[in-house]
Amino acid sequence: MDYTELSKEPLDIGAINTLVLHESCGAVSMFIGTTRDNFESKKVLSLEYEAYEPMAIKSMKSICSDIRSKWPDIKNIAIFHRLGLVPVKEASVIIAISSPHRESSLQAVSHAIDELKKSVPIWKKELYDDNNAEWKENKECQWRNK
Repeated sequence: MDYTELSKEPLDIGAINTLVLHESCGAVSMFIGTTRDNFESKKVLSLEYEAYEPMAIKSMKSICSDIRSKWPDIKNIAIFHRLGLVPVKEASVIIAISSPHRESSLQAVSHAIDELKKSVPIWKKELYDDNNAEWKENKECQWRNK
């Protein structure tokens, strides 16, 4: 099963883990991306995310399909991303994948976060303690200016 969601509410790591659990699987691998309190010597207070939601969900579902073609033994996939304001230490993105053995799920999680950063239309603004803010571009982004 594939679970993809954009949420304005805090992401629940335990609930997402439970979504991907399966009796035939001995592995659940997760990536949890959190807001950190600094960037290039600037004090970060929070991140703010915006998305073109229909296209973002479509892109997340495409990542799930791609994972299933590369790792056919994957059982369940969850890709959840936060929108709106995300304070320091809270999760911005959670990817959880179950498989019978760890190798597939570990590789698939790494692939999923790389592809998400490269292709999903979600934008991030860093809010700093000096009342300034800056929109950030993922270095992996396919539409990034060269």
